[in-house]
Amino acid sequence: MAQAKKSKPASQAPASQGLVSSGGDSTFDEVAAHAQALAQALWDEGADEAASDGEAEIRDLLVTAEYHGQRADKVLAQGVSEFSRNYLQQLLADGAVTLNGKPLAKPSAKVNVGDRLRVEMRPTQQSMAFQPEAMELNVVYEDDDLLVVNKPAGLVVHPAPGNWTGTLLNGLLARDEKARQVPRAGIVHRLDKDTSGLMVVARNRATMDALVKMIAARDVSRQYLAIAHKDWGPRKHREVNAPIGRDPRNRLRMAVVDLAVNAGKTARTDFDWLAGDDQRCLVRCTLHTGRTHQIRVHMASLGHPLVADSVYGGQPQGGLTRQALHAFRLAFEHPVSHKPLVLHAPLPQDMTAALDNWGLRYNPPESL
Repeated sequence: MAQAKKSKPASQAPASQGLVSSGGDSTFDEVAAHAQALAQALWDEGADEAASDGEAEIRDLLVTAEYHGQRADKVLAQGVSEFSRNYLQQLLADGAVTLNGKPLAKPSAKVNVGDRLRVEMRPTQQSMAFQPEAMELNVVYEDDDLLVVNKPAGLVVHPAPGNWTGTLLNGLLARDEKARQVPRAGIVHRLDKDTSGLMVVARNRATMDALVKMIAARDVSRQYLAIAHKDWGPRKHREVNAPIGRDPRNRLRMAVVDLAVNAGKTARTDFDWLAGDDQRCLVRCTLHTGRTHQIRVHMASLGHPLVADSVYGGQPQGGLTRQALHAFRLAFEHPVSHKPLVLHAPLPQDMTAALDNWGLRYNPPESL
């Protein structure tokens, strides 16, 4: 495959590979000969364009015989192999790739020998997302190896479609120079946007690897406080051991699933009643696994959707407009010093106000 690249002078054409088919097909040979001549022209054209454009970089790829009949996205990955496939997929989605002068609408389209792929190496939303953004972060613990933040409700943890900026990751990059040297700025687990509470963040790669292993081995204790609809009933302690996967009726949410029928993963949560009346309840939730929306799904499966959790059947009440869930306790052995760390975050103002509105008493020591 021939390619144009602004780092090389226009007088040097790249060596072409696979231009003559091994089977001696005369049609391929003829097209390949034309392709070799076109490669030089494309090289000169691409180099001149790159030289005149101080910002954008254009890559021109000429499909040679060895790539005949392959998927366009695979040919693209071979032609600009120094970039990740994820990045190239973003370029495809952004319309930055053309095939024979027309936008490449289907990455799976098959290419023919002599076809021309042109790629504009432009910044994508995702590539621009991982930038420092100064923001106030509530750090409840910090040392040379890790920190623990108390995330407010409404703060997205990681850049994603719809939230490319203003995330916890952006704030960590601005706060800590070390964060730039660690994948995902050291984030090893997540909280939903509208869930508040404690998150541990690594400050170096060794600590990050250790924390990931600890979480996978369930050596990190995570407990939450949740306010849910309906009277809890006489059983103060309940254990839910029910697999969670994509809801087969609504792919935008999760659900308890039958693993014999649907894809999913095992999930276990323990629940303990702390306060309540005949319309709502405050419960402590202890995670034993970390599935997407685990507490929200398990509570809904018990007939107790969280207050204001519209995705799983909850309704706004008591002034709460976000799901009433708060990660209030985090406990683990420090991966470097091996000292026990037990950290707490007080119930946020919106959940406290709701309990006060209902006349429910919350005693923090009783929740430990």
